[in-house]
Amino acid sequence: MTDSIWGFHDAAGYPEGTDLTGFKVEAIDGAIGKVDKHSVEVGAAYLVVDTGVWIFGKHVLLPAGTISSIDLDETTIYLSRTKDDIKHAPEFDKEKHIGDKDYHEQLAGHYGAPHS
Repeated sequence: MTDSIWGFHDAAGYPEGTDLTGFKVEAIDGAIGKVDKHSVEVGAAYLVVDTGVWIFGKHVLLPAGTISSIDLDETTIYLSRTKDDIKHAPEFDKEKHIGDKDYHEQLAGHYGAPHS
């Protein structure tokens, strides 16, 4: 398990200070929703994505290390994971899991080391 899954990679192109709220989020194989909230905290950076109808209005927490690129002009975030990877992640409850270290460890184990 690696902490780098909880940080933005240089290749993602995250401009420091940019608010990603409302950005569209695309998995390798299609759209998954829009950013509801995000954190840029060092070692704990993430996105909370509202999946809308895709998985019945649920929210998912995605470590920043799952981001492959950010297109500011298109306000779209591209992930290095598939819809299936995201759908099968440990269930997220935004009332209790945001700062839950155990949940973050579960997610890091699920998503593993960043893909290139």
